[in-house]
Amino acid sequence: MIANCPHCRKQLRMSAKIQESIEKLDPGKKIKIKCVHCSKPFGLDASQLKSDSAARPVGKVKQGSPANLRVQPPPPPDTGWLKEGVFEDKEIVEDVPQALVLMPDTPHKEKVIKAAKVFGYQVETASSSEEAVNKMQFVNYSSVFLHSAYEPGGVTSGIFHDYMRNMKMSRRRPIFYVLIGEEFQTLYDLQALAHSVNLVVNDAEISYIVTILRKAIPEYETLFGPLMEELRIAGKE
Repeated sequence: MIANCPHCRKQLRMSAKIQESIEKLDPGKKIKIKCVHCSKPFGLDASQLKSDSAARPVGKVKQGSPANLRVQPPPPPDTGWLKEGVFEDKEIVEDVPQALVLMPDTPHKEKVIKAAKVFGYQVETASSSEEAVNKMQFVNYSSVFLHSAYEPGGVTSGIFHDYMRNMKMSRRRPIFYVLIGEEFQTLYDLQALAHSVNLVVNDAEISYIVTILRKAIPEYETLFGPLMEELRIAGKE
């Protein structure tokens, strides 16, 4: 005899002794057993034994085949989560910050990518300004690193930098935007402000990029964190 636990819905195979006890029960009486899966008790009566017998295929059993050997349908799904409104979903990695690194293929690029990964960023790159702009339209990057030699025109008339400067502040404000190049003075806030970015780094100091970011990122979060939280509460983010 096979029964389904009413609590966890898993199948239980009853021993011959339990089946015999159920058969001897008076009408309306139940025998209480404990589920071996969820350890919760429930009752079984003769009606369940009858329904189990009725499920057996009609006809002779083939010679040499055990009478109790038959295909059992899978148990119904557990719908207990409906009442609570919660369920166990597949594990999904969420809220992993992403960084877009736009630099010529030089050793400096690899150093910046490694530095971004140190801070937990999932790094992406783009082979052209057009591809970079397209990525920005579909992904909310937490950080963007742009080298002045990445595109023709540099930061003066480059397509990507122009796109970033004209971005709506509701999207631009959460992005930590870094400009890199030989014309910049590392950590020079006035120069960063003039180029509408959060940080400028000189090529000669790329080797110290991890240390530079350790100083600049907390300062950025201290400055803009409370502001973005207030805007979020006010419904403007």
